[in-house]
Amino acid sequence: MKILVCIKQVPDSAQIRVHPVTNTIMRQGVPTIINPYDLFSLEEALRLRDKFGGEVTVLTMGPPMASESLRKALAIGADRAVLLTDRFFAGSDTLATTYALAQAIRKIEQTFGKQDIVFTGKQTIDGDTAQVGPGIAKRLNLLQLTYISKIVECDPEKGEVVVERRAEGGVQVLKTAMPCLVTMIEGSNEVRRGAFNDALRAARAEIVTWSAKDAEIEDLTKCGLKGSPTIVKKVFAPAPRSEKAAFVEPGKTAGDSAEALIASIFGRHPALEADMTKLASGL
Repeated sequence: MKILVCIKQVPDSAQIRVHPVTNTIMRQGVPTIINPYDLFSLEEALRLRDKFGGEVTVLTMGPPMASESLRKALAIGADRAVLLTDRFFAGSDTLATTYALAQAIRKIEQTFGKQDIVFTGKQTIDGDTAQVGPGIAKRLNLLQLTYISKIVECDPEKGEVVVERRAEGGVQVLKTAMPCLVTMIEGSNEVRRGAFNDALRAARAEIVTWSAKDAEIEDLTKCGLKGSPTIVKKVFAPAPRSEKAAFVEPGKTAGDSAEALIASIFGRHPALEADMTKLASGL
């Protein structure tokens, strides 16, 4: 099987700060990581390769420093890494990003062969739009399986894959033909640490680096800021709440604790007690 995994290098959300004057995200000094959702996709791709053979290619679009995340993916076990980097991609929103990535995937298939499955994470932690995976599928005319929690069965000979999809109110079991695009959710598997030999290989590996011209992206008006209709008007950090959390002394039993909590709530919101009393009397 030939499997492609799209990953993104993102700032560690636990250390992101917002500038108090400009209200923009301060990225200086913030460490970058592989988008966590993409790691679950990478692990699922590696499991399929380990079971059926073949190769896993990782692709990312970003500045030259994004090669660090690609090397980490290689250290985990990926076979090949492709970096799409060019100044024309700066400022891309999801529409421009899917255009560039779709073109790069076409170039990958021309160079390294047809891909059976394209994996992405369900979303990124810096954008949270969940649009890139489906956008790539639309541009490449791929069947798409989103919010997948488990690959139940895969049959490369028949060209079929069966998955479990998280949905409101339960789980859907879906089967579709390959090639297809799959977006994985959090907690769908346990990401491996990678073998020592893979780490050595990753340190010496050559990252395939393509510019827009190398990837044969001809219409640059669809890339970067020119191809991005999205406008971010303002980014701000919410003001801290002045009211502090109240502590309620626990009772000897669960019932005593519940009564103490209810009494505390009614003491802080007397109108709520009156409304609930009226409601109870009406029943």
